[in-house]
Amino acid sequence: MKILFYCPFKFNLKSKFLNQLGGIETLNIELAKKLTNFDFEVYLSTYCNEITKKNRIINIPINKLDHKKYNFDVIISSNNSKIFDYFKEAKKFLWLHNTLAIEKSLRKGLLFPILSNNINAIFVSSYLNKITSQFYLFKRRQVLSNFLPSVYEKNKPNFKRKKIFIWSVQRDKGLYQLLDLWSEKIFANRKDLKLYIYGISKKKFKSKLKYYQNRNIYFFKRVSKHKLRTIYNKSLAMICLGYDETFCLNALEANSCGLPIITFGKTALEDFTINNKNGFIVSNFKELGNKILYLSNSKININIIKYCYNYSKKFHLNKIISKWLKTIKNN
Repeated sequence: MKILFYCPFKFNLKSKFLNQLGGIETLNIELAKKLTNFDFEVYLSTYCNEITKKNRIINIPINKLDHKKYNFDVIISSNNSKIFDYFKEAKKFLWLHNTLAIEKSLRKGLLFPILSNNINAIFVSSYLNKITSQFYLFKRRQVLSNFLPSVYEKNKPNFKRKKIFIWSVQRDKGLYQLLDLWSEKIFANRKDLKLYIYGISKKKFKSKLKYYQNRNIYFFKRVSKHKLRTIYNKSLAMICLGYDETFCLNALEANSCGLPIITFGKTALEDFTINNKNGFIVSNFKELGNKILYLSNSKININIIKYCYNYSKKFHLNKIISKWLKTIKNN
């Protein structure tokens, strides 16, 4: 069986920057690699310059994906339905990682390929399935949870933590309020606490960087998954408010390092977060500040670390792959 992963992002399998790729790209690579263990012929199409092969996966540039030259039994496309117009005979799976509003799908030319191709929709969370319109008339709707990238699978619980809190969501909604909260309340009460912010451009805060550094707030560029894992393993908690999460891979990665999340419990984090187990649900920024101070003033909660670590295990790809195999073979 020939399987094509259609992942319209700019990267190739031999890039030295694979550890810095986003969640969608990483999940495509890891699922494709896993499926090669089941005697499938696996292809991955991305925005790249030449055809390459690595880990038994053939990486084809999108502009060379000629439907007259190639044929596939199964196509798994991330967020983009246009590819299905060119391979009519293949089983079609639209792997939805992000929201797909009607206006957006119409504007980007995604709507009509969905309506005309008898597509199976795979959602990364029940939340995303719930908010996606029934108008799309998918052949079948199915939820297959995201899985933990392999770099995080071999973590061991670490009970020696530093007074560090993490923000690694690469969107800034709620961040400005957090910065004010930290500057005015957190730092005033605990000058030994640090806030590390990853993946947010410093340019937006250029005029206040020195002010923030003087209050133990540090901005870092996008770093490798190995670097993030090291930081997660020694921090106290991740702040992930949850305004627009369709799954929140960051939260799962944090949990795998024994790192609980502090969240408003919105969107997909409502289902992911078990309060006082793998995270803490607060109602507003005042409660957020109180929870940060509470965690920093308390002894390290070994039970929380263990629970986060064990909770993440059910998201290992080895435990989810059977559902993917069933989906590919039976639809």
